[in-house]
Amino acid sequence: MRLAEGRMFYLVTDDRAEKPRRPCWECGHPDTPRAADACESCETPFQARTQFLMSVRWHKDSFQPYMDFFNKGLQHPGLLSPDACFIHAGVLCSVVRYRGESLMLDEAAPLSARGVVHLGQRFAGMLASLQYKGITLAKLSRANVLLRRSENRLLLFDPDIARVYDGPVPDAERGHELRPLGRMLRMFTPVNANHLRDFFAMTEEGAFASPLEFGRAIEKRFDGVEDLEAPAGIAAMTDVGLARSLNEDNWGWVQLADDTFLYVVADGMGGHDSGEVASELATATICRVARERMAESPDMPADELENLLDEAFQMANNTVKGTAEARGNDMGTTLVALLVQGNLGFMANVGDSRGYLYRQGELHQVSKDHSLVGKMVEQGRISSEEARVHPHSNILLRTVGTERDVEIDIFRIELQSGDRVLMNSDGLWGEVEDERIRELMAQYTDPRVCGRELVRAAHHGGGKDNVTLMIVGVP
Repeated sequence: MRLAEGRMFYLVTDDRAEKPRRPCWECGHPDTPRAADACESCETPFQARTQFLMSVRWHKDSFQPYMDFFNKGLQHPGLLSPDACFIHAGVLCSVVRYRGESLMLDEAAPLSARGVVHLGQRFAGMLASLQYKGITLAKLSRANVLLRRSENRLLLFDPDIARVYDGPVPDAERGHELRPLGRMLRMFTPVNANHLRDFFAMTEEGAFASPLEFGRAIEKRFDGVEDLEAPAGIAAMTDVGLARSLNEDNWGWVQLADDTFLYVVADGMGGHDSGEVASELATATICRVARERMAESPDMPADELENLLDEAFQMANNTVKGTAEARGNDMGTTLVALLVQGNLGFMANVGDSRGYLYRQGELHQVSKDHSLVGKMVEQGRISSEEARVHPHSNILLRTVGTERDVEIDIFRIELQSGDRVLMNSDGLWGEVEDERIRELMAQYTDPRVCGRELVRAAHHGGGKDNVTLMIVGVP
């Protein structure tokens, strides 16, 4: 079904005609004749075709903690507990009954504001319950969450276990799991819910010492989101791809004023503890600076928006550069951003993450590729098709964080009703030709569905890189 970070998901069918007897997945009785219509022990009718979701992981350090977790046999309404767990051919397999759930990996942001708060509250209770039973998680991401649409429920699945205690988890170790939870919730928060996103950012920074403390705090957020509707036509996704184990891409969005919004996509470079840090830092900085500047001048005229975007870009660049110097590495990131006020848009970019305008069935590249092959295409030395497979296609001439005061390209767009802007890292356009992107944009008008299909197309194209995209529609 899907490759995720450190695991593969399979859909498995219990359809073994050569096996004369079958187990019951309700009561565990192992020895009912396969031809029987129901379990001999609990009399539960057998389905003609029972399906299972199986996670396969290969990092051996995680095997024993997960087996210890499985052996506890824990049950919780927010946890999809494994029915079976075993090691086969050097990999750990965890199996659950499949009831049509979808992977959160395939879900685009945003959720509704109320949905995000509900998810946070649900996971706070579940984490508290796990910790009471002695379970701590190593991390928490979308790969650990399933959506059961029939019940509109989000479930923890195949968790990454850090340690299993004989008794409750010590108080001093109960807060770290909230940091990745805060990040996941922040990424799924709508663009027009700054107060909620700020709350989750605090959670990421370690504001709460335990799930119980976090749960009490998030419960107070329900009143502020009851009638908050997310803007239509907007979606974002990021995916590790099929060849890499680390996602160095990032994206962010923020509301600057009543009718002013900023959207950002970044593709980090530099490897572990560098690329993903650079892209996160650039994204967070540009959103923060733009928000601060707009707060100082809330009635900023359109002509000054370009200066605001330029200043926020430069601050992001210099922040990444300063962090790289302090760490003694060469981290950097590409960056493409869209600032929208009403029907006026400003797109800015550094590097080869792209921005497209889809209008009336046609796809137009707005941004400019700051790469060696991009320069060669501009000079007429090679074609766009040749650039896609050129051996030096990965050489960038300009990135955020490489030099102080980077040169930024800014493009003004007079947006029209029905327009859609697509921003993406090279993990998309490097694997999917522009014409195919155009076809998918034309076929799928729902931005969340379109985003999922574009990521899938990138996988079919090879999935050699991280894939991040954002679709912004004009009502």
